[in-house]
Amino acid sequence: MNEERPHWQLWVDGTALPNPGRIGVGIVLIDPDGWRETHAIPLGRQGCNNEAELHALCAGLDRARAAGADHLEIISDSDFVVQHVRGRQTTGVSRLIPLIEAARGKMDHFLSADLCWVPRHRIQEADKLARQSLGLQAKTNQG
Repeated sequence: MNEERPHWQLWVDGTALPNPGRIGVGIVLIDPDGWRETHAIPLGRQGCNNEAELHALCAGLDRARAAGADHLEIISDSDFVVQHVRGRQTTGVSRLIPLIEAARGKMDHFLSADLCWVPRHRIQEADKLARQSLGLQAKTNQG
């Protein structure tokens, strides 16, 4: 019998303040049994929101791999990240290309990794953590 193991969930969000500005990321990792790990990480670098979102994905993938995830559902509210990492769109912005390639390479370390887009209001915990990493309050209206 070849049963697929349950999926882990990885929720990622990044923010830049202002845009472009300081970058922070928020990560929520949930194992199949419901154990969760959260991270609010200031990256100490400057960049735009798309860079922040890509850094959040890469950092989250590193955390998931270190935790032992093998089947992973990745959730992001960044259409840019989802479309570019999936290869459905390309960019001419040279500083983003290595981040996109790094994310793809990190996803290859898992038996399965499905990158999904959700609306911004569905990713509130990761958004709160990303904002917290830069010393910001959570948004009061996320619609």
